[in-house]
Amino acid sequence: MDVTECELTDPWEGILATPARGSDIGVLVLAGSSGRVERERARILAQQGMTAVSIRWFGGPGQTPGICEIPLETFTAAVDFLRLNGAERIGILGTSKGAEAALLTALHDPRVDVVIAMSPTSRVWCNVGPGRDGARHPYRSSWTWREQALPFVPMDDSWTPAEGGGGPVAIRGWYELSERTFAGLLSPAEIPVDKARADLVLVAGGDDAMWPSLPFAEKLAQRRRSVGATVRLIARHDAGHRPRFPGDSPASASPRFLYGGTPEADALLGTAAWPHVLDALRGGS
Repeated sequence: MDVTECELTDPWEGILATPARGSDIGVLVLAGSSGRVERERARILAQQGMTAVSIRWFGGPGQTPGICEIPLETFTAAVDFLRLNGAERIGILGTSKGAEAALLTALHDPRVDVVIAMSPTSRVWCNVGPGRDGARHPYRSSWTWREQALPFVPMDDSWTPAEGGGGPVAIRGWYELSERTFAGLLSPAEIPVDKARADLVLVAGGDDAMWPSLPFAEKLAQRRRSVGATVRLIARHDAGHRPRFPGDSPASASPRFLYGGTPEADALLGTAAWPHVLDALRGGS
């Protein structure tokens, strides 16, 4: 399918990918803590007949350098943009911290019809990196809504990685320790997906080494099912933090982090999830 691409520079850096014949389905694509614009994934969705926009939501000109007190209005403005470009059905596809943003945006913006949460969390976490003031500590919320910070879980900085030698590390244990240390803060920080009108697709790997995304996804699914709401959970216990859809390039290794899984398992999870993702975005039951 022919796709038209347009580079965006204002109010955020990004890309708009549109099928030549247009579409009434619009998808906002959000990366995680890499901060990148997900150009390839936007193109893949456009090739499937959907208008897709991916934006840099932190770390760009005029933006907070880290994921610290990011206004959720950043994402509702992107929904506005998709609507102006002809979208009637709105989806948000987010990975990791982008999934956290997607879930929260759907709670605050009833125009969101479906969320695809890849390697998600079930609660709001603290900032990753500095805010506009350049300070990383004390910990603050990752998100705000109407200039009010959302309740969050901080990190327990007594944690040390199991890996030695200065190579990449798995930080899942840091999140698991922080859950135990700050158990009293978990409930206020939970993401109440039972209250969102959007449909929900969860994709998670049991071998995720960044954070426990499969247990998080299971909690989200349980919360949805407790009120009879729609949810789909696609999982593989041998996959890691970075499931790959058909058409995605292989994920590159990181000098800082271990992500878990294997390229084969991550691709198998993405391939299994892909028809559910497309069906949900298109409004299938």
